[in-house]
Amino acid sequence: MATPPDYRAPKHGVKRKKNLAKLKTRQKIKSIEKIEKKNDAVTFEVVFVGRSNVGKSTLLKSLTGRTVRTGKRPGVTLKPTHLYFDDFLITDMPGFGFMSGVTKEKADEIKDTIVQYIEKHADRIRVAVLVIDGPAFAQITERWDSRDEIPIDLELHDFLDEMEIVTVIAANKMDKVKEDEKDAMLDEIVDIFGYEGTYKECGALIAPVCARGGDIRPLISCLKNEFHKMKRDDLFKHFS
Repeated sequence: MATPPDYRAPKHGVKRKKNLAKLKTRQKIKSIEKIEKKNDAVTFEVVFVGRSNVGKSTLLKSLTGRTVRTGKRPGVTLKPTHLYFDDFLITDMPGFGFMSGVTKEKADEIKDTIVQYIEKHADRIRVAVLVIDGPAFAQITERWDSRDEIPIDLELHDFLDEMEIVTVIAANKMDKVKEDEKDAMLDEIVDIFGYEGTYKECGALIAPVCARGGDIRPLISCLKNEFHKMKRDDLFKHFS
């Protein structure tokens, strides 16, 4: 009885895998080059930062009409997501904070990613929108205070101030607050961030919004006012 020949994978199969690997590498290089080319053209950037599940992506969609890609689970995505408009760029930073199923090391890595990105592009980042969960913000702050820790929201707010980046605080989910309780809640937020006076008197850029309901007029008003001061009224057209 003849001895069966040794099995060997068809050479064309190996060659196909190598060609596929080369193709993916070329595509990745082209993608990186395309992004770098777009980034070189950017002269004005707005970054959106905030905890996971505060509604950043929904807010951005209401603001620009574009859908922002998100990860399947909080804390998974470390890379910023970009929305390009000619020389204008809006960047959605990864959601930060301690989340279910995410280690402290991972949470710290996300925070470092945000800080490093802002430091690297500080020359073109003109405005930052810090999105917070308005109704839950005081409670979140109290939890951090009980551990003798500073909430990351406040750390980032101070960091942006040090970098001389105009910061708008978007207090989201205002639909969950009773009408006669909104001013008191906003006053408390003003106090937590260290501003003097009430929400209506302190002069801080605080925009109470409801991203899910599409009521983001206060944020648009804040952004347009700042863009006007910077002589970039041409950017108004990018808001839906």
